[in-house]
Amino acid sequence: MTLTPQSAADRARILTEALPYIQRFQGKTIVIKYGGNAMVDENLKRGFARDVVLMKLVGMNPVVVHGGGPQIGKLLEKIGKKSEFIQGMRVTDRETMDVVEMVLGGLVNKEIVNLISQQGGKAVGLSGKDGGLIRAKKMVLQKTNKENLPSEIIDIGHVGEVSSIDPRLVALLDTGDFIPVIAPIGVGEDGQTYNINADVVAGKLAITLKAEKLILLTNTTGVLDKEGRLLTGLSIGQVKDLIGDGTIHGGMLPKVNYALDAVGSGVKTAHIIDGRVEHAVLLEIFTNEGVGTLIKS
Repeated sequence: MTLTPQSAADRARILTEALPYIQRFQGKTIVIKYGGNAMVDENLKRGFARDVVLMKLVGMNPVVVHGGGPQIGKLLEKIGKKSEFIQGMRVTDRETMDVVEMVLGGLVNKEIVNLISQQGGKAVGLSGKDGGLIRAKKMVLQKTNKENLPSEIIDIGHVGEVSSIDPRLVALLDTGDFIPVIAPIGVGEDGQTYNINADVVAGKLAITLKAEKLILLTNTTGVLDKEGRLLTGLSIGQVKDLIGDGTIHGGMLPKVNYALDAVGSGVKTAHIIDGRVEHAVLLEIFTNEGVGTLIKS
């Protein structure tokens, strides 16, 4: 395709706009939670892989934490096992945990590693069980009574919370020019394997690695005001006000709370971005406008 003077100027402007961001974030760690449509659509998958390879080539240290809920659901359905959710959490008995580990630690993880390799990068797939990366403990849910007070404890099986993260293996891969790709599976003190929410793992990992940024890919445009307009450049205080007045609610609330936890614990900025936009990660990091909501301290 022949470039017109205008299109050539536009490309040059985009490249020069990226330069100060490349300089600012060189050597910095950026933790990306990869999920949603970006993991399903073929063009978006290739675009994401290209994004993280470019980040690595210009001197950043991207760390990818991925989900895989739809893929787990499909395999469970194929073997005739019904998925059950309580308070948004997948009930995970031993058989389901075997499927979760196979899908997250095997099929999905290796596909992402392969996609990055196809784009010229060097990726290493890990689960939280490798090298004692993620220590977990069993998650306990409680029903509430009419007074909204805790009443009955609910057992949802092998679903965990992060107890601690050992960053040494990820740091070693970063210095060796590798891109870590991490499945959100942890192991308890009793040797039990646990399925952990990928947003939670990404947030805790960003805190432990003292990351510059936490980026959460979603299937929405970001945090919206009551008129449906995108909000960005929000402080912790502004976000808490938006939660308090009900502007932030429903499915967005947990993601925002993970972002707040990260920023409140030393991560410079957290980003909730639209993974349905091709090259969303690059657009958020390297352009003035971005494609989502930025939360800062």
